[in-house]
Amino acid sequence: MLHQERRKSEEVVQEKIEHHDGKVEEVLTDGRRIITFRNGTKKEISADKRMTIISFFNGDVKKIMPDQRVIYYYADAQTTHTTYPDGLEVLQFPNNQIEKHYPDGTQEIAFPDHTVKCLYSDGFEETFFPDGTIVKVEKNGDKIVVFSNGQKEIHTAQFKRREYPDGTVKTVYCNGRQETKYSSGRVRIKDEESNIILDK
Repeated sequence: MLHQERRKSEEVVQEKIEHHDGKVEEVLTDGRRIITFRNGTKKEISADKRMTIISFFNGDVKKIMPDQRVIYYYADAQTTHTTYPDGLEVLQFPNNQIEKHYPDGTQEIAFPDHTVKCLYSDGFEETFFPDGTIVKVEKNGDKIVVFSNGQKEIHTAQFKRREYPDGTVKTVYCNGRQETKYSSGRVRIKDEESNIILDK
């Protein structure tokens, strides 16, 4: 109760100015200024003028912080967009997805399932899955998948190749031909119809 009483006394209006355009400006005893616009938007400026909070009539809220961060809350989308002085932008969505947009053009997206996708300005992509799998996609579309069990897959326009931890490599070419090189040195090649044409 005392806290509420103290808060109310800090919010006592010291001066009220009504402008011709319908804007109302209030100066509070604690030094804050609250400007209420005709459309219902309110702008609150801290006593030290280092922080501003704008509450828009549609429910959006924009905060300009003392450290120059700008935090904008979109009420309809329930999304928060924070812009840092160094140019970093962070978006937080209601499903807990978080996107970071770096000044160099890099984007990092953290999904609710803890998957993280990085999109680099040169067109390269990396996705890190919670199970330890990593998918890398080159600008030209070539894809490398590194599985947590040590296996690796390479996808290009010409072939798909799987590399096993024991050294075995299996390649399937776009024409359907298959080639398996075992760690023992054995090589098996199958044609497009899966007929073995070499096994030595």
